[in-house]
This record gives sequence, structure tokens and C-alpha cells, in this order.
Amino acid sequence: MSDLLPLAVALERMLATIVARPAREVRPLLTARGAVLAEDVMAAIDVPADDNSAMDGYALRTEDLPGPLPVSQRIPAGQTGAKLEPGTAARIFTGAAIPPGADAVVMQENCSEKDGLLLVSGSVAPGQNIRPRGQDIMAGERALQAGRRLRPQDLGLIASLGRGQVSVYRPLRVAVLSTGDELVEPGEGALSAGQLYNSNRYTLAAFISALGMEWVDCGIVADDPQATAEALQQAAARADCVITSGGVSVGEEDHVKHQVERLGRLELWKLAIKPGKPLAFGSIDDTPFIGLPGNPTSVFVTFALVARPFLLQLQGLAETALPTLTARAGFRVTRPGSRQDYLRVTLERDGPTLVARRFVNQSSGVLSSVSQSNALAIVPPGVVVETNDELQVLLLDLLTS
Repeated sequence: MSDLLPLAVALERMLATIVARPAREVRPLLTARGAVLAEDVMAAIDVPADDNSAMDGYALRTEDLPGPLPVSQRIPAGQTGAKLEPGTAARIFTGAAIPPGADAVVMQENCSEKDGLLLVSGSVAPGQNIRPRGQDIMAGERALQAGRRLRPQDLGLIASLGRGQVSVYRPLRVAVLSTGDELVEPGEGALSAGQLYNSNRYTLAAFISALGMEWVDCGIVADDPQATAEALQQAAARADCVITSGGVSVGEEDHVKHQVERLGRLELWKLAIKPGKPLAFGSIDDTPFIGLPGNPTSVFVTFALVARPFLLQLQGLAETALPTLTARAGFRVTRPGSRQDYLRVTLERDGPTLVARRFVNQSSGVLSSVSQSNALAIVPPGVVVETNDELQVLLLDLLTS
């Protein structure tokens, strides 16, 4: 248990413990954004339901060109025209069904109409400017797969199939418990010597809310073994997952790790990453537990890299990996580290190249290093970095949503 685990190994072990999904609920589409889809969405109809016009213009038979052609009817969107008689054209508008017999639509910019006769300029090919029936989705086709986090465009797609509601997983309830006698809630007065405002509570609450989950406030627990045990049990009874900040290191007042071992089981402890080495994972009364470090930047980084993908998969999301970008280093790392380092950087555009500028203070206690940066630059263990070396980076805006 004392060996440092690479992040990928730790995540693989954590995700392998997930065997169940939350209960399902049916939501109207207007309230389903951000929820995780609990069913495959199958198309019951063709979309579009008819061949329709891609633009305003004239529907005609290409074999009747060059014309001129008498305009025999007018077809607005939402109406169905009559069969197109040979040697005629129909005035048609975007989205209107193509009349039987027509095989092309000419945009109005390439047409002129005088005294009821249509003149067409340029060449016209069969199928031009016609959106065929089922071009978007065919009846019986799977439109969306279960395990997807619903975005605005997904909801629009479901609506296009004629559905007004969808089955999703119930949002997780995630308990947040802060530890430490030194912590004071902001707004409760000035600090005494040795005290700190509890910033971690607000970082974690915002993170969890951004994932579409419900955070359960379990307050601050004192540095006392019995109080810690009681707080952990109460949190586990109220939530689908318990997340703590602090109390998982090796100090005499770090009681969380020991109490988790007593109340449930500890699956892993200590990661080969920087910041954030003292991270614990296990369970309390069969409720998953993630123990984050206490330093504010370590809390941010470990939640983003470890807790976020675990919670999203626990929520039912099928894919939790995030894309990386490639950037040029605007700094040097002359001493290789033994852990994978996640440096707080700001990405800047230098012509076609992204350049990563390192925040000046990389201490795990400096929360401004993530507040004033927009990415994490990944430096593998044993690697030195020279200016202009290529690095993989993670965007903070993706990590916090």
C-alpha cells in the first residue's frame, strides 16, 4: 500500500470497482441538459420525413430545362404541393416538401420570373438542393447511445424525433467533508493565529455542481478519531460517494485514512503525481470514498484528474477521458522529478503555435496557480524540459465541466 501508484493504474483500479448505475428517472427534454442518458434513443421516424427543399427557389424537372417554364404552384414550408406537371415549375421555400415529379431545386438567385414564366441560369443537376427523406436519421436507427452526457445539440436531436422526454440516470449525491481544527468558514469572522479559511469546501461544491450532481454538505470535522469516524459514517449514509479533503497523509492528526480502514476498506493510497500524492480510495459501508489531500491546489488537481472521472463513470457516463493538446514549453525544468508533474500554465498563441507559460509559484498551497492559469502541462517522471519542447496539456475549462 505504501508504493506510489501511477495515475493510470490508480484510475483503472478505481473504475473497476463500479458495478452498478444510479436509478433511472424520466425528464422532460427542457430539464435534461447535462444528465447522463440511461437508454439508447432509437428513431421511430425518418428525419426529415419527406424529401424537402434546402433553400428558397423553384422545384422543377431537370429534363424540362432550359425552359422557360410556367410556374404552376407555390409551396410554403409546412404544406404539400400537388404533383408537378411536366414542363412546369413550382415556387418552393426552405423546408417545404418536394412535389412528386420534381427532381431538383434551383436557388432563387439563379432564377428570374416574368409574366408567370421561369428562366433559369446555369447548369442544374438531378437532386440539386434537395434534402432526401431520412438524410439525418432513418427509422429504426440508433440516434444516441446510452451513457452519453446530454448536450444542447443532443436534446435538439431527440426533439427532432418527436420525443418530449428521455430516460436519464438520477444525479449522484456526493458528500463533501472537510477535516481540520484549523479551518474556519469564510464570512464567520477574522482568523486567529494558525487558522485558515475553508476554501476546499467551495472548490469541491462547485466542481460537483458543474458535473450535474448534487453535493451534500457535511461540514467540518475536528481532528479527533471518534468525531472523524462518526462524520464519515453519517456522510456515507447520506450519499452515493464521500469525498474528504485533508486527513489522509501520515501526520498524527490525519485520522481519515485510519478510520476508513476501520469502518470499511482502503483500496489504494498515495499516487505518483505532483501535486496530490496523499490520495486515498476505498469504501465506507459499501459507499465509495475518495480522500483528497488538504492543500488547496492538490485538492483541485486530484479532483480533476481522479475524482472527476470516477464520479462521471459512477454516474453512468460511458467515456470519461479528456483530450490533450500539444503546446511548446515556454519554460525549463532542469531537475527531473520522480512523480508525474501537473504544472499550472497559461496557454498563449504564438502564430500557429500554442506556448505554455508556467505560473511562477507551483506550490500546492497556492490556489491562485489554478485560478490564474488555463491549463495543466504534463511532465512525466524522469523528464527534463527545455524551452520549446513539446508537452501535452489539459485545458482547465474541460476539467471543470
